[in-house]
Amino acid sequence: MLTDLYQITMTYAYWKAGRHNEESVFDLFFRKHPFQGEFTIFAGLEEVLRFVSSYGFSADDIDILRKKFPDWESTFWDYLGSIDCKKVKIYAVDEGSIVIPRIPLLRFEGPLAVCQLLETTVLVLVNYASLVATNAARHRLAVGHSKTLLEFGLRRAQGPDGAMSASRYAYMGGFDGTSNLKASAMFGIPVQGTHAHSFVVSFNSLNDLPTRNLTDSQGEPREFVERVLYYRGKLGKTGTSQGELASFIGYAQAYPKTFLALIDTYDSLDSGLWNFVCVALALHEFGYTAKGIRLDSGDLAYLSKECRKVFLRIAEQFDIPSFAKFTIVASNDLSEKVLWSLKEQGHEIDTFAVGTHLVTCRSQPALGCVYKLVQVNDQPCIKISHEADKVTIPGRKEAYRLFNSSGEAVLDLLISMGTTPPVPMKRLLCRHPFDANKRVYVTPSKVEALHSCWFDGALTKPFPSLRAVRTRVQEQLASFREDHLRRLNPTPYKLSVTSDLYTSTHELWLASTPIAEIK
Repeated sequence: MLTDLYQITMTYAYWKAGRHNEESVFDLFFRKHPFQGEFTIFAGLEEVLRFVSSYGFSADDIDILRKKFPDWESTFWDYLGSIDCKKVKIYAVDEGSIVIPRIPLLRFEGPLAVCQLLETTVLVLVNYASLVATNAARHRLAVGHSKTLLEFGLRRAQGPDGAMSASRYAYMGGFDGTSNLKASAMFGIPVQGTHAHSFVVSFNSLNDLPTRNLTDSQGEPREFVERVLYYRGKLGKTGTSQGELASFIGYAQAYPKTFLALIDTYDSLDSGLWNFVCVALALHEFGYTAKGIRLDSGDLAYLSKECRKVFLRIAEQFDIPSFAKFTIVASNDLSEKVLWSLKEQGHEIDTFAVGTHLVTCRSQPALGCVYKLVQVNDQPCIKISHEADKVTIPGRKEAYRLFNSSGEAVLDLLISMGTTPPVPMKRLLCRHPFDANKRVYVTPSKVEALHSCWFDGALTKPFPSLRAVRTRVQEQLASFREDHLRRLNPTPYKLSVTSDLYTSTHELWLASTPIAEIK
């Protein structure tokens, strides 16, 4: 029932015309990469397969529809209630793969009415998933592989379902963890977080601390506040916010092994940084090593470098090498553009916590996958448009990725089902689907089939783990040239078709286009 009305009305019309069981082929694909880029990460396959595995209308669903369409023939409801996907086959690109426009991400084969009914739901399961995974992969490229990326978008996502999907597909796309506890429990994603400003401002003075002690690493209770104040005096930083200092002490008492403080509630460099250092020095004396700080406002590049300078100086002054390596976490409405800017400026940030721009995909909120009928009863179908980008490539097709002698992917090739697939080391003419002048000979060193059967009335193979798909994303990115992946003016990655498919497409295009007559 999570579908558009016209799927049901078309199904009734198919049934009335006696065409509901005709064999059909539908392609799910997109026409343009998101974020002005030249790559997209395919995601959502597992959810699509789970959906079709249990597809059907319940008795309650039928009752609701019967009331909405009281004039429809009663025997249609018997048919609708009997629908399942046992006669449907689904071929798909592996989840976590780099995909390009017009390559079918999924190919559905089966009864016309059933495959038609799946359209809206499979689109909603693929569109957002692929968009977030791609957005996450772009953030990963921006920071490199040595930095930690955390998804902190739960409170900013489009509802709870959007938040759960965002956490799952951000991790798939290359993020290292999430603040979303539910997503961590459901998907096994590492969960991380610190504390909010509210924790800091809830303390006014040291009198708000219920105890001044902390049990050291040897299990011995000792006076902790006194040692923090000792270091505060030794460093000459007695003018820092006492309420903030109290909050840091309270947090360290709760988490002596993982103490990480948010330092920008009042003043990052003149208060928060030094309050953290004083507590960290006391923790070290008690046998613990603090983790680091979080910056949530201000000039992140400048602040991170100034904080690192202090950590290096304290490490040398007190002969504690670990202080030089404190983690610096940055948040504050980060985006892909900001991450690239920080890299250009130079910074000392180790971990980036990204929220709004990641989960809402603010720079492009939709991918635009479409679901088009390309064949009925072995007869290819084509959709004609005045815009060449919207003309479909007809028929049942297979896709292959061709690699050059350096092992880099150079183009994806569509061929008609039943024709000879490309083979390594054999020269092949590859043509642009619609521009006759664009063609190239390729002698691939390696050929990779992109589609495999995932569903034939039931699942044909087990789902890979989320971690395995995440690894695939990084492997796929490594197999593409950097100029295809860069943020500004990326080189387009080619889609080609064989000469046979080019000819059959254009013949059907011409045959389906009326000839105008001028008198």
